[in-house]
Amino acid sequence: MSDLAKTPGTSTEKPATEKSAAAVPEAEPSAAPAPAVDPRLLVREEGFKGYWSEFTRKVRGGELGSLPVLVGLIVIAVVFQFQNSNFLSASSIANVAVYSSGLGIMAVGIVFVLLLGEIDLSVGSVAGVGAAVWAVLNVNHGWSDWTAVLVAVLSGMVLGALHGFFFAKIGVPAFVVTLAGFLGWSGLQEWMMGGEGSINTPSGSIVENLTNYFFEDKAVAYGVALVAVLAYAASLLMDSRRRGAAGLPARPTTEVLLRTGIVAILCFAVAYVLNEPSGARGLPLALVIFLAVLVVADFVARRTTFGRQVFAVGGNPEAARRAGIDVDRIRIIVFALSGMLGAFGGLFIASLSGGATKSVGGGNTLMLVIAAAVIGGTSLFGGRGKVWSALLGMIVIQSIQQGLNMIGMANAIQYMITGAVLLAAVVIDSVSRRTQKTAGRA
Repeated sequence: MSDLAKTPGTSTEKPATEKSAAAVPEAEPSAAPAPAVDPRLLVREEGFKGYWSEFTRKVRGGELGSLPVLVGLIVIAVVFQFQNSNFLSASSIANVAVYSSGLGIMAVGIVFVLLLGEIDLSVGSVAGVGAAVWAVLNVNHGWSDWTAVLVAVLSGMVLGALHGFFFAKIGVPAFVVTLAGFLGWSGLQEWMMGGEGSINTPSGSIVENLTNYFFEDKAVAYGVALVAVLAYAASLLMDSRRRGAAGLPARPTTEVLLRTGIVAILCFAVAYVLNEPSGARGLPLALVIFLAVLVVADFVARRTTFGRQVFAVGGNPEAARRAGIDVDRIRIIVFALSGMLGAFGGLFIASLSGGATKSVGGGNTLMLVIAAAVIGGTSLFGGRGKVWSALLGMIVIQSIQQGLNMIGMANAIQYMITGAVLLAAVVIDSVSRRTQKTAGRA
């Protein structure tokens, strides 16, 4: 048969896909795509208006950074200065600096632990053990100052590594491991101190000088301020040069100068106040050591492979493991670091209290250290935060306590206000994370 009869349900038409394909004309060759422009370059080209737009965009997207802490510090300074005109005096600022140093050093270790998304409840007890080790070796057994201090700090590192081992290798939750350490090391501290319960700090010893030595020469304070400003400017310039060499957007010279100018004003203002003849005795050694610890820890966190791995593990441990990171090793090192800084901070507490006692590291020490890290801006959920959070948070806490003491408030009021500030910090962190997810920037 030459012609085929059409049967019901059959069609000789081409499929719809073929028709649509045939109906669509061929696309003409398109022009080369326009090169992508980094939005940060556009922001900087627009000048102040561009920076303000970028700032408002970040705030709407939940990227608050240190803004809440800085606003809080300004409010605290204004309120307490209005209540007591001596709040911003040289002696008051020196007291805040000295009392912030020991706990702040301990808070630096907690920042690293929080970056993992974990918690260390043993840092107060480890601080007590560190002070006890130093006192027993130096005073009771006649070891040299430096040797006793070194062994005390290393003992804290060993205890922290032990926590990290049980957490990383055995699988015991960090909360349980460090809670056990909190109880166990408290008992070890009391056992080491013996029946007397306290060992006085020898006059002129290293530990006594940690919080009682001041650089009375005015040139020292201004010199430290100058070094800090120059180091900050060099860091910005090196970062801009490195990004420029890699073809990435870099900060223009005007921005570098503006940032450096702001830091210079703050540093030299503090140096000027500390050098006032009335009240303060100059630059406290404790503040210099605290700042040195912050600089080293910040370099480790932001400029080393280990630091980037800490952020990666805190953000997503499984993804970090698949990327080839030894997650267990990172966790053990971080807890060892927390223990080491905890024991070092315990020496500052012993210096302030006049010796090692059974109460060193006890009381509200643990809560203040964790609160400082969180109030300063380190996230409780891991993977987000800065080492300088320890400084900002501790200044907030100590400023509140200093101000309330100056106006005669009871300790109960201080605890309630500090707790409210801590809750506010956590609420801001939670809302910020939720806002970032909504804006697609988490």
